[in-house]
Amino acid sequence: MQRNEVVTDRPVSGAPAVRMEHITKTFGSVIANDDVTLDIYRGEILSLLGENGSGKTTLMNMLSGIYFPDAGSVSVDGRPVSIKSPKDAFDLHIGMIHQHFKLVDILTAAENIVLGLNESYMLNLKRVHSEVVNICKKYGFELDPDKKVYDMSVSEKQTLEIIKVLYRGADILILDEPTAVLTPQETEKLFGVMRNMKADGKSIVIITHKLHEVMSISDRVAVLRKGRYVGDIATSQTDPQQLTDMMVGHAVKLNIERPEPKDLRECLKVENLSVVDIDGIRKLDKVSFTAYGGEILGVAGVAGSGQKELLEVIAGLQPAQRGSRVIYTDRNGKVSSLIGKSPLEIKKLGVHLAFVPEDRLGMGLVGNLDIADNMLIRTYTEGSGMFVNMKRPRKLAQDIVKEFEVVTPGITTPVRKLSGGNVQKVLVGREISGDPSLMMSAYAVRGLDINTSYTIYRLMNEQKARGTAVIYVGEDLDVLLELCDRIMVLCGGRLSGIVDGRTATKEQVGLMMTHIGETGKEADE
Repeated sequence: MQRNEVVTDRPVSGAPAVRMEHITKTFGSVIANDDVTLDIYRGEILSLLGENGSGKTTLMNMLSGIYFPDAGSVSVDGRPVSIKSPKDAFDLHIGMIHQHFKLVDILTAAENIVLGLNESYMLNLKRVHSEVVNICKKYGFELDPDKKVYDMSVSEKQTLEIIKVLYRGADILILDEPTAVLTPQETEKLFGVMRNMKADGKSIVIITHKLHEVMSISDRVAVLRKGRYVGDIATSQTDPQQLTDMMVGHAVKLNIERPEPKDLRECLKVENLSVVDIDGIRKLDKVSFTAYGGEILGVAGVAGSGQKELLEVIAGLQPAQRGSRVIYTDRNGKVSSLIGKSPLEIKKLGVHLAFVPEDRLGMGLVGNLDIADNMLIRTYTEGSGMFVNMKRPRKLAQDIVKEFEVVTPGITTPVRKLSGGNVQKVLVGREISGDPSLMMSAYAVRGLDINTSYTIYRLMNEQKARGTAVIYVGEDLDVLLELCDRIMVLCGGRLSGIVDGRTATKEQVGLMMTHIGETGKEADE
């Protein structure tokens, strides 16, 4: 495939604000970027697309001073530059907002903004407060400069990260997966701010896998495939199917299959489930529902509505209030109560439970262990004697790397060195490999490219066909409505209702996410 295979008239004119020419970057035997040339223009929103491991974040990390290219050159406003550190990037008015926030929780927004700045005069937080307020007014942000980070929502933290780079003079902003943890409403608010920044002449690069967002917000799309630059195209002259074909290199079917459920059986019955955290805040309030083997039950809700606590209680990772009941029934009709049981006790009951948590590295995988050792986490108790047999976890690691196309130098690579999408592939692959009768996933496709996301959907449908009860917590309402048989909606820790995934509308579910009412009666009662 030749470089620049698709190039059309750009939505802006003039010389580029940034030109990256013939950029190459390797990590050991892995070629992250291979002879990439990319232009970024003033007053445009450029979407950078590509599968996991295609080199998108690596390329932008070189522009923001995190990495230094092995070969190639960078020029800003036509002038050759050398960007060897984030400070060099800031001096060139380039700022990057990373997928994982870099904030100090115990400090206020204003304190985080000036943290690390070498100001030649005494720090004046009152002046910082005033400047932050002016930035908010100019672009449409909503942020309290005096609010502590630990009291902020995810969207407020992201807003703070963007304001931080604007305060430091950034004219070229790079946003890595900015909507990964945002609700549809928060995403629209962010897009409004981005359009205001674009109108002010800012250059914005957005790294994302969500094609409907690409079509909504960007002026131009540039595509990378396996580290190489495929081409760029004006957003107005393309569509999701063409972009997907460019990313993958061949036609990909963009329809999520949803086979009719067969031979439904009661697998999990939850009654009056209530959870209170260590600060005394009620996270779940008398939630009741039934999950059936042979179906996919979706869970929708704005961030912090109790989705995390729901799955963790069932998995034995968090205690529930007195009066809560979680009853599991296996394929042979054996009934077990899961309340008050630890994960090991649940496993000893013979419960085949797979859990893909929201926090991949904090809870799902051990970052410093390699891929094979992370496979061992699920099976180390199955052997006998004092020695561990590594043949099975190594074979499983090799199978997952091959089936999910995990970009890695090998199975002995620590998972913390993988991209976010590849980390998720390893986690999902490991959990599915255990042939579960109950599978729970929180944001299983977050950070995954379109091709791998559809692989995950296919695997979930395969689990459903085997009679597994699948509980899928998702943030994309379009996917929930296409994939799930029923959708349970949480609002402020309470059950707003359960609707039929085949007949519900996005507007209906969106209303239920923000209002508890009679909108969604239990669909199977």
